[in-house]
Amino acid sequence: MKKNPGILNYGAAILAMLFWSFSFIWFKIAYLAYQPITVVIIRLIISAGLIFIIAAFLKRLQRPSKKDFLLMVLMSFFEPFIYFLGESYGLLYVSSTVAAVIVSTIPLFSPLIAKYFYKEKISRMNYIGIFISFIGVSLVVLNNNFRFSASPIGVGLEFLAVFAAIGYSIILKKMASRYNTLTIIAYQNLIGIVLFLPIWLTIEFKGFIQTPYHAQAFRAIILLAIFSSTLAFVFFTQSVRKIGVTRSNTFINLIPVFVAVFSYLVLKEEITLQKIAGILVVVSGLFLAQAKRKKTKKSRKAFEIHNA
Repeated sequence: MKKNPGILNYGAAILAMLFWSFSFIWFKIAYLAYQPITVVIIRLIISAGLIFIIAAFLKRLQRPSKKDFLLMVLMSFFEPFIYFLGESYGLLYVSSTVAAVIVSTIPLFSPLIAKYFYKEKISRMNYIGIFISFIGVSLVVLNNNFRFSASPIGVGLEFLAVFAAIGYSIILKKMASRYNTLTIIAYQNLIGIVLFLPIWLTIEFKGFIQTPYHAQAFRAIILLAIFSSTLAFVFFTQSVRKIGVTRSNTFINLIPVFVAVFSYLVLKEEITLQKIAGILVVVSGLFLAQAKRKKTKKSRKAFEIHNA
């Protein structure tokens, strides 16, 4: 009996979302002992090594040209460097659920950026979806008196990650037509390590040396590297190839829902009715924003890659 390839490919997309969702939980557990840049740099080292091995084994590792290498450095500056600075430090101040809801707005900005830089047309439904999603974000980060229930610093840092991802996606659109996903992720992680290394050595290295080994926290970093930074991309790439960019990206809308559930079960984070309503509104807006997006030329299509 033939297996239904559709089920396997949709399953791959869901697994990728689960692994990216758990990254918000694993970050919090890693912070029990280690500081943000320490968590990021160990994660990148493990992930870069794994992806280089996978890419070499599959014979998918490409060598960037000198001209493209400069673009790759700029792309890596946006993500993972600025993106992880915003996301990881933001998670010190806000809950995993709030962070996930804010980061999930990244796809909302894609059509706006595509319109400005690539003259792509977007529909009225895109704008409606964006507006609705921001109402949802407001419900999550504000209380009944319309004051921040979440830390404004944390919210600001998470939006820094969002804007870094937008800058990254602009360059990615140019690179994705010339290099495969494994090559892009392998080099951006490697360059990210180089960018983070001086800051880590200056700010956190001494504290890292003095910190006793913490099994639970270190295990969380390894899980981040293996599942969120490596396997999630492998599964997502498989999904994109088999069911397409639009359908695969739609699954990203599930991340805030998964994170809310996992945060409640694992981290015992409080989840109020207002937050639940906000998450549902955000997800509804995300679906609306992507539902009527007009097709662009095939040569320009590129899916977003984020080290969640």
